[in-house]
Parts: sequence; structure tokens; C-alpha cells
Amino acid sequence: MPTIADVAALAGVSKSTVSRALSRPEMLSPETVRRVHVAAEKLGYVANRAARILAGGSTGVVALVVPTLDNSFFTPIIAGAQARADGEGRQVTVAVHSFAQGAGLATFERLARQVDGFIIVAPGGSDDIVRAAATKPAVLVDREIEGMSSAVADTASAFALVVEHFVRTGRRRLVYVGGPGNSWQDAQRTAAVREAAARVGATVEIVGPVPPTFAAGAAAAQQVRALAPDAVIPYATALGLGIQHVYLVAGETPPPVSSERAIVEVLGAPDVPAIDVDGEVLGDVAARLITERIADPGGEPQRVRLAVPVTWGDAAR
Repeated sequence: MPTIADVAALAGVSKSTVSRALSRPEMLSPETVRRVHVAAEKLGYVANRAARILAGGSTGVVALVVPTLDNSFFTPIIAGAQARADGEGRQVTVAVHSFAQGAGLATFERLARQVDGFIIVAPGGSDDIVRAAATKPAVLVDREIEGMSSAVADTASAFALVVEHFVRTGRRRLVYVGGPGNSWQDAQRTAAVREAAARVGATVEIVGPVPPTFAAGAAAAQQVRALAPDAVIPYATALGLGIQHVYLVAGETPPPVSSERAIVEVLGAPDVPAIDVDGEVLGDVAARLITERIADPGGEPQRVRLAVPVTWGDAAR
């Protein structure tokens, strides 16, 4: 039985191009679509694939749902999931939903008829809304809900290491600038920062919740400055950049602010801790888990927590 790889080889294109040519031809040039269809017809792939869909109810498509396309954090997650899906002859379609309320769940009812499963990135929204949306096999990204499979970057543990590092370098008055108030990850990070501070004898003030944006960081900077911290731990890099911007505009030297490694290196602050989440690996793991859920919908849900490295100077922890 011919496969998508066979069609790709005959047409001289990638497997993802074959998927798009057969399902979303408007995304490709007419010549590419023609080559793919000619190859598929020669191999009998179209007829065989249609028969498999009719027999098994499979579409070969997974929906990856994100709350917004404005946040660059989601981009590598999409890329990682797409890369694995391509290798499995599966297509990923991206949908946007904030999960702020249940009224929009009709979107999922329509989408569920066109896909085999969901990869859901839902930092906000209630557990009940997320569960209600998962009408097909589903995997959560960066969130855990009882009874659902998930792939999570363990940033909470990384934030605890940041607290410990700041204390080791003599900085005991800390400020944590939190993310969105309904964020599962923010709740995890807040708890980890508080617990680590209590363990190592630091004080920590919480500012927020605020959106994870540069503008929100700039707006929160006045409150941060009033607290006069030795160091700042922001929920997101954009928040930290907004805070530092306000200090610099005022002609003041900002306290150390934990960030991404690339930002720390550009700012020339080798002793400031950097947290690096590998979004592509997160997306890859989520895509692997959804393949397993589709194959065995009644199987035991899996929770995967990926270690998140913290670096400062030339050392990694």
C-alpha cells in the first residue's frame, strides 16, 4: 500500500508538501499541486487514503490550539509538533482559542469533526472548560489536569534554582513579577519561588498578576522600584525587559533580572541566571503523546515533565 513518503519521493517534494497539496492546495503553487496529484494518482494513494479514512474514521490531522498567535513562546512549540507530525505522515492545523469562557466551545465541536485529536496550549481558563473542549483524544502543553495527558516544561523548579542562586550571591530581597492571574504555570512558579525563598532565608514580594508583555512590565516597574529589591524574577522575559527599560530611562541601574540566555548575553550580565525552555522539544513530546492517545484513547494518561536548565556564567544547573 503506497504511503505519503512514496508520493513525496515520486513528486520530488517533502511529506508535509504532499499533505498540504491534498488538503490545503491553496497554500501551494498550482505546479506543485499538479505534481503531487499526478504522483498520487500513479501510486493509487488518493483512493487508498480515502478508503482508510472511511473505514477507520481517521483524518490524519491534529489540531494544535493556542490562546494567541502574538506570543512568540508558542512558535517553537508549533514547529516541534509539526516536525514530528510530518515524520509520521500526519498534518497539524493551528487554531486559536483563549479558553476564557465556555461560549466559544462550539468552535471545538466543529473542529472535532475534522481532526483525530487535540494538542491544547491553554495557560488560562478553568479545568472544566478545557475538559469540555477535549471531545477527541487530547494532550495538554504546559498545564496539568487530572485524567489528561500532558507535556510540561518544569519552569517551577528552574525558578526555585534562580532564587537559590540570587541568595548565594548575596541578594536576599527579591521581587517576583507574576504572569496572568488565571495561568496554571504562574501558580506553579509563584509557589516555587515562595517555597525556595523560605527555605534559603530570602524575602520575596509578589507584584502582579500582569500580562506577560513589555508594556505590562513597564507599568509594573514603579511598584518594583518602590520595593527596592536586590533582584527581580519576572514570569516572562518581556516583563523583565519592560522593567529594566523604565530603570534605564530614569537614569538608574536596574537590579539583576533573570531572563533568557540570549538576553542575558546581549546585556553582558554573565552572573544573572538565565532560564531556557526548549519549545521545540515540548512540541515534539506533545505530538508523540497525542499519537499514543489516538492509537489508544482509553489508555492511562501520561504526564511528562521536561527539565528546564538554568545557567549563569559558564555554569549550568
